[in-house]
Amino acid sequence: MLRAARRLLRRKERQIARRFLAEGPLAISEALGPPNTVIELMVVEDSLDRHRDLLEVASGLGVRVAVATARAIAELADTVTPQGLVAVCQMIDVPAGQALQPTSRLIMLCDQVRDPGNLGTVIRCADAFGADAVLISRDSVDLYNAKTVRATTGSLFHLPIAVGVDLAGAVALARDIGLQVFGADAAAACSVNDLAQSNELVKPTLWVMGNEAWGLPAEHAMLFDRLVALPRYGKAESIN
Repeated sequence: MLRAARRLLRRKERQIARRFLAEGPLAISEALGPPNTVIELMVVEDSLDRHRDLLEVASGLGVRVAVATARAIAELADTVTPQGLVAVCQMIDVPAGQALQPTSRLIMLCDQVRDPGNLGTVIRCADAFGADAVLISRDSVDLYNAKTVRATTGSLFHLPIAVGVDLAGAVALARDIGLQVFGADAAAACSVNDLAQSNELVKPTLWVMGNEAWGLPAEHAMLFDRLVALPRYGKAESIN
C-alpha cells in the first residue's frame, strides 16, 4: 500500500492511476462522502485513538485501513507537522459538459492559474458562495497537487470540478445554456458595483479568473461579454 501511495506523489503517476492523496481528518472526512471517494486509509499507530470515529466510518464503508509508521506517513504528507492520517482517493473531476448544467447559475473558471494555493482558495471560495461548479484550464496547476488539495480544505469534494478545460470551448458551452461570461480584470472600467446596480449580477454567470502574474491575455478577453474589476479600497497590491 505504501509503495503504491508514494508513486502518487508524482503527477504522471496520479494521472495514470486516477488516484491522489488527501491528508488530515478534515479532508478525509469530506472525501468519505457521500459519495465515498476513499480507497485506502493509512494512519500512524499513536493516532488511532484520536481518529477512531473517522476510522470506524471508513471501515463501515469498506475502506481498507492500514497502520503505518510516522516516518512513512511523513514521506507521504506535504505538511511540516503531519496529522498522522493519509488517504488514497479516487479522482473526482468530471467533463466540462457535465459540470455545466442548464440549471447552473454561478460557474468559476480558472484560466492559467499556476499557484496551487490560489487554485485551492478559489475552489474553497466557490464552494462557500454556492457556485455550481469550478472549471480549470488545461494549462493551470494540477488540481490533485498536495498543496491544492490542502488549500481547498475539503471543498473539492463538495462540487463538480472539471480539469483540462479548453477556455473557448467552455465559454461556448456556457453560452449554450444561457450564461453570461465575465472576465475578472483589475484594470477593467466596469466594476462589480456597477453590475450590482444594474442587476446584471443576478443573471446566471460564468466568471473567468486569469493568471496571478499577467491576468487574462488579450486574446482570451475577446471571448467574454465584458471585463469586470473587483474594487480594492486599501493599499494591497492584489487579493489573489
